[in-house]
Amino acid sequence: MSQSVAAERASLVRWRNAVFVVFAVAGFSLASWLARVPAIRESLGITTGQTGFLILGCSAGAILGLLLASPVLHLVGSRRAVAGSQSFAAVGIVLIGVGSEVFGSYAITFAGLAIFGIGSGLSDVAMNVEGAAAERRSGKSMLPLFHAFFSLGSVAGAGAGALVAQARVPMSVQLTAVGVLLVVAVLVAVPALLADRLEAERRAGEGGERLRFAERMAVWVEPRTLLLGVVALGMAFAEGGANDWLALAMVDERGASHASGALLLAVFTASMTAGRLLGGRVLDRYGRVPVLRVSAAMAVAGLLLVIFVDQTAVTVVGVVLWGLGCALGFPVSISAATDDPAKAAARVSVVSTVGYLAFLAGPPLIGVLGDAVGLLRALLIVGALIALAGVLAFAARETRQPERIPAGAE
Repeated sequence: MSQSVAAERASLVRWRNAVFVVFAVAGFSLASWLARVPAIRESLGITTGQTGFLILGCSAGAILGLLLASPVLHLVGSRRAVAGSQSFAAVGIVLIGVGSEVFGSYAITFAGLAIFGIGSGLSDVAMNVEGAAAERRSGKSMLPLFHAFFSLGSVAGAGAGALVAQARVPMSVQLTAVGVLLVVAVLVAVPALLADRLEAERRAGEGGERLRFAERMAVWVEPRTLLLGVVALGMAFAEGGANDWLALAMVDERGASHASGALLLAVFTASMTAGRLLGGRVLDRYGRVPVLRVSAAMAVAGLLLVIFVDQTAVTVVGVVLWGLGCALGFPVSISAATDDPAKAAARVSVVSTVGYLAFLAGPPLIGVLGDAVGLLRALLIVGALIALAGVLAFAARETRQPERIPAGAE
């Protein structure tokens, strides 16, 4: 093996490892403060309704970050966007802890959540652009694996949050430590990211220029991009529906204990993570469209078992199918949006924004329906959206071209 080939392979390995780190710490930081929501509510002395509006600050910030992602990546590139957005999120998560516990200030905590949301939304697009570029270079489906590391980071963050809460570690200390971890991850991982170099080589080879503002905005009316957004929306509803309502539905309507409800949610999370860890090989063998259609069918079947069959063993099987079925929808939609590297950032921003609407609209929509018809039957709307995602899976058809790593990028 020549030295140049060995250097290229080593560079690619460092790049992939750096993307794994970025995804994992993003999941870890999100779950770290979510695990302390009860402590935040107690420190501020607010009602559950006020807590909901507080958390809405993070969701609104995330949508803003997603909308800003395309112009920011256009101006500074994905590597600097990852660095800046993760650092911004680090400031936000420190403010969440300090604002709620040290100052007891609703306004400071809200500002921290909004800042964290903006950083997370922008980071979501930037790290997916990096991940998709690494996927194109490797010639293998890797975005599901990157998203699996986000899930693993989330599990670790939730676990760490539970442990420090049990040990009565001050929340401000914990979240400040998480902020420091984010900054350290940026310092370690960002220098190895290569998507910007690949993009510069592509433009130089094609004599191309950066997309103009009108071209970036035009992706919002591209039929394929919007259809990919709907696929992401349906699968995000499937994930969010379980995360928000599965445990509560089992407790309220099936008489399960709180521990059993939490255990079923853990089964769902583990199944979804397993689906992402193993999904790359399945995608490489069968292709995006068949895998998305089978995934949607599995998720719908699992959801129907959970809703209509009141037997513990069947419910567990349904939860597993539900988790496996929704594992690949979001990362595959993102992957398909990056088939054309020139418009990758703009299209990922659109698909992510449409998909994230599930996390804004889902909780109130299912909550209102749940009051009217019961939580389990309210989840039928999730099944309808998953089915729609399966029908629209044709939008994810492969159109990408192979890409080379830039010479000397070691």
